Amino acid sequence: MNHRIFYLMLSLSGAVILLFIIAPLAGIFIKSEGSELLAATRDSEVTGSIWLTIGTSMAATVIFAILSLPFAWLLARRKFRLKKLVLGIIDLPVVIPHTAAGIALLGVISRDSLVGRLAEKAGIDFVGHPSGIILAMAFVSLPFFLNAAREGFTGVPERLEKAALNLGASPLRVFLTISIPLAMRQIISGSVMMFARGMSEFGAVIIIAYHPMTAPVLIFERFSSFGLQYARPVSVIFIIISVILFLLMRLLARDPENARN
Repeated sequence: MNHRIFYLMLSLSGAVILLFIIAPLAGIFIKSEGSELLAATRDSEVTGSIWLTIGTSMAATVIFAILSLPFAWLLARRKFRLKKLVLGIIDLPVVIPHTAAGIALLGVISRDSLVGRLAEKAGIDFVGHPSGIILAMAFVSLPFFLNAAREGFTGVPERLEKAALNLGASPLRVFLTISIPLAMRQIISGSVMMFARGMSEFGAVIIIAYHPMTAPVLIFERFSSFGLQYARPVSVIFIIISVILFLLMRLLARDPENARN
């Protein structure tokens, strides 16, 4: 087999894979009528679910990204026993079925659990509430942020941190003024990934909160109750938003050298 035939076969296999991804997306756009999309954008239930999805995913990303940054730095800088086990635990939410993740999370935050009772005394009820949706989104999407931030901190030259410490800077100041800024591109990239992944979450969210409905839950509800025709416009609108986020992520990820400088 000469090189030309070999590369032709690789190109054909690539074309098949691309077609596998593009065809369903193109099909749903082709079958959607403009009037249906316009009606969906005017549907308060649709717009409400989309805003709820964006808001809860944003809240999950901001809150848990801030809380996770020190842990990501620790994982990048320190060697300790059972570190591989810890890294494996971090990735668990990605590999387990998300409905199972929702069931597991519900066992911790339900009203008859210790956390649920303590939260209830503080006036917080996670089940059927946006706060529960935030927890569900964060649970399944946090590995994307942690891994990206850890890689970012790993790429920061350790000698710069040590030089700052030797000059008298406190560890906190070094972390805030050197480590985080130099790892910012990966931190932002991980945040975008976490945000986008949280937005698309269905399995864990529907276990914690069927109501109020996020966009993925609303799509499922309309499909199961009214059929494909009623679910399709909401799906198209949500896909458009996802594509915009994807383009944003690509924009933030480009030109890494300039970003690092």
